Amino acid sequence: MGSIWELDFYSRPILDENQKKVWEVVICESPSDVSTNPDSLFRFTKYCPSTEVNSVWLRTAIEEAIAKVGESPSRVRFFRRQMNNMITKACEDAGIAAQPSRRILVLHNWLGERMEQVYPKEPGYQGGTNPSVRLDAPIPQRLPDALESEKWGFVTLSASDFTDMPEWDISFGEGFPLEMMGITGDMPIPGVLLFSSRALPLAAWISGLELASLRFDESQGGRLVLETGATESWILANIRNPSMKNEAMGFNEAKQKVNGVHFIGIQSSPESESFAGFWLLQDVILP
Repeated sequence: MGSIWELDFYSRPILDENQKKVWEVVICESPSDVSTNPDSLFRFTKYCPSTEVNSVWLRTAIEEAIAKVGESPSRVRFFRRQMNNMITKACEDAGIAAQPSRRILVLHNWLGERMEQVYPKEPGYQGGTNPSVRLDAPIPQRLPDALESEKWGFVTLSASDFTDMPEWDISFGEGFPLEMMGITGDMPIPGVLLFSSRALPLAAWISGLELASLRFDESQGGRLVLETGATESWILANIRNPSMKNEAMGFNEAKQKVNGVHFIGIQSSPESESFAGFWLLQDVILP
């Protein structure tokens, strides 16, 4: 399986000589697991004149990136829904599958760095925000009945516990280097474990959803929501018990202390030493 890329194609806070917004494609490689060296991840950028913003220009830029790295990715993740048609067509014309996703952890950090350190140094830079188009998220859906877990709970692992994650028995999953998020040593990482007699089918189904994050939603009486894809979300559990609600609020608070990093694991039972699924996640506020 080839690497996974993260891509953004959008206008930047820079004006050209005709006072038109300069566009840019930014491409970077997604980390594969916690042992990935962040400095080894492929990165590519190219500015695009506002008069050439189309799928043909983008496809050419993607092919240039492929030529630079020497191989095509297995798929490309992108988060801007308003660019869906153009990005999807450009990727498909380049022979690559495009996947709407909020799991763009490297891209998110890199765009923030470029906003602070790169664009302000460019001629024609315009300070202030570079607005995006925000679209309303749909109402969270119920999981298919056959995939609901029989038991679940909040748990905590220390950052050092993840050192051996590449050696864990995991059927489906994905990680990233914690140091990339400024997390080291014994910092506590909050998470949720789901237990199900159908753990493997549940993990296989979830693995195709482009996992983004977990959150406790206090509306509707309280519920644990899994965010996936570009807009989708799923109700993993309704939380009515007061003590469990306190744990859920503690989960949200614990995430804030470690840059939004958390995890979800799926096992057949609490006694199992293997994981049908295990994913490191991070809350990401999209531009």
